Amino acid sequence: AAAAAAAAADDTTTAVAAANNTPLQINHAPRPRRHSEMVGGSLLQKVLLMGKSGAGKTSMRSIIFANYLARDTMRLGATIDVEHSHVRFLGNLVLNLWDCGGQEAFMENYFESQRDHIFRNVQVLIYVFDIESRELSKDIEYYASCLQAIRQNSKSAQIFCLVHKMDLIPEEQREQVFLQRERELQAIAKPLDLQVTCFKTSIWDETLYRAWSQMVYSLIPNRDSLQSQLDRLCAVCHADEVVLFERATFLVISNAVRAAHADVHRHEKVSNIIKQFKLSCSKTQAQFATMQVRNAHYSALIEGFTSTTYAMVIVSDPRVQPATTLINIEASRAHFESLIAQLI
Repeated sequence: AAAAAAAAADDTTTAVAAANNTPLQINHAPRPRRHSEMVGGSLLQKVLLMGKSGAGKTSMRSIIFANYLARDTMRLGATIDVEHSHVRFLGNLVLNLWDCGGQEAFMENYFESQRDHIFRNVQVLIYVFDIESRELSKDIEYYASCLQAIRQNSKSAQIFCLVHKMDLIPEEQREQVFLQRERELQAIAKPLDLQVTCFKTSIWDETLYRAWSQMVYSLIPNRDSLQSQLDRLCAVCHADEVVLFERATFLVISNAVRAAHADVHRHEKVSNIIKQFKLSCSKTQAQFATMQVRNAHYSALIEGFTSTTYAMVIVSDPRVQPATTLINIEASRAHFESLIAQLI
């Protein structure tokens, strides 16, 4: 059997794979130095969400953090000035999200009278472009002004650009259109010595979850420690893959892979599907707890893991029974609970 037993001793947890009685040493890495604001024991990360009015900023925020369905975002109104919200992620990580209204009067105000207030102590800038904007030159002007303000006030901030509403572009043209826009945006940032990461997104498919998963993941301190422990768990379970999802948003936190898969968007597709299923459950006052899928090729288990995560385990080896996977998940639960608490 591939079952594992876990025991804690000092700062080291030892998991033993019963399949071969080989001890697996899991060591806690030192806690990272923090450069962000701590409030009530939580790590507060300032995230600016900017872009022209109608670009889709509030819609994507509502889908990811407020459990909106894509079709329900049509009733959302325009953001007036700046909407502040605190979003708790993985327990002690708090995203201090500033959703900045994109009307011209507000944008001009951000760069003039509110410049220091808006752009000081920013950890992440997310600039959203409507791919079919009729005022591209104005959009580019505002984007360039944002970069200059970030360089002046928060030079170490990470910068992401979302080329949004890509569903409006014919599928065969999307990659070409995106790459052209990506080159333009990165060229504007290069003279300022700023690195910009671009994503193509739409609220109607998994691309939105892929972008937000990677952006939020970049805010998790000491994430390499989490990755190494997940790799070990994947090996103990004899799994093809283990994926960790944040419990509330179902964004991907980390994954360990032992067998390659052709679909690079598979995690985000699962995020989208399970998020929709959870919403359906909530409408009937039911709570999503676990899901198992088995066929001739693999077994898949999605299980509540820690207080802030779900784990998905994919196994194609027919000799590994689902009950064994459940035992391994249970055996490692307390260790990962402690590990995640120490990341923040």
